[in-house]
Amino acid sequence: MPQPMGAPPVATSIPSVPPPTPRATPPAPPPPPGASGGDLHAVEQLNKAYRLMADQLAKVIVGQHEVIEQVLTAMFCQGHILLVGVPGLAKTLLVKTISEVLSLQFKRVQFTPDLMPSDITGTDVLEEDRTTGKRAFRYVKGPIFANMLLADEINRTPPKTQAALLEAMQEHRVTAGEHTYDLPEPFFVLATQNPIEQEGTYPLPEAQLDRFMFMTIVRYPSPEEETKIMKQATTHYKAEMRRLLDANAILKLQEIVRRVPVAEHVFSYARDLVRATRPGEQGVPAFINELVQWGAGPRASIYLILAGKARAILNGRVHVTTEDIVAMAHPILRHRLLPTFSAEAAGMNSDKIIDRLLTEIPRTKA
Repeated sequence: MPQPMGAPPVATSIPSVPPPTPRATPPAPPPPPGASGGDLHAVEQLNKAYRLMADQLAKVIVGQHEVIEQVLTAMFCQGHILLVGVPGLAKTLLVKTISEVLSLQFKRVQFTPDLMPSDITGTDVLEEDRTTGKRAFRYVKGPIFANMLLADEINRTPPKTQAALLEAMQEHRVTAGEHTYDLPEPFFVLATQNPIEQEGTYPLPEAQLDRFMFMTIVRYPSPEEETKIMKQATTHYKAEMRRLLDANAILKLQEIVRRVPVAEHVFSYARDLVRATRPGEQGVPAFINELVQWGAGPRASIYLILAGKARAILNGRVHVTTEDIVAMAHPILRHRLLPTFSAEAAGMNSDKIIDRLLTEIPRTKA
């Protein structure tokens, strides 16, 4: 496979074990259990690739470093992401730019009240053979057959159409009639949602919200960042983007993420944090029973570990710490907690509840 322009060596294969260290240099520490020498070198390459991608995205997207980190983390974990922010914060531009940097096929669907499921997944079209006169149905694939699907304003379309994404997001395939079609790999759904304009919208049900690995809040830029945005948008500025990775490279990097070792105390911390969100569970903090109607399920603890692995690699480490779990707690848990009416009346949203949980759940090791 030809290597994409500017791609790191990890793009085509997992590198072999590096040569022995010269005697003049102190010997490298042994790899953690479960990590081979080839994996360690691959982690270094993924860390370099991440820095290169962040640099490329910074040419177009001003600020939003946390959002970029979470989008790339979800991508390397085979997860989907829900971006929540007011209009004009470059959510669509971010997704499109990432697809260009990674040489991925990108499709965008503007969700509207009259959008039908077949407008996303595709439909059977009746065709006639002019030579024989025979008629047959041919399946015309919808925009969901892409590596990256941007579902713009996903809460503007009725539940029937929203549900068309469920099988695709979970199984990476689409069923039409009697046939099932596999989606191209890698496959990601990046959905956007406007948090302030709720008239005429259809809130996503909990079952579909749970399919999103992250709910990422896209916030307003700082004064310095907004000045830079103004200067770029009001001139002839045009960034030159480099293509860094392709689909095959991303699939290999996804495999490396899953091989990152995790210590038992990190598993225990992620488990205890998720279980503490469930009212009625034995040993949960008392305030949870008062402020939470429904807590996070097992998928949240799975995503905490996966996101911790990806974050560790993106930061050049080959082991996961509890700090990685803490850093990923808000985007993974905020849409899986349902506050009570009294909590909302008191101004306690899910983020504030998570803040309080993080101070009360003990971490045995740093």
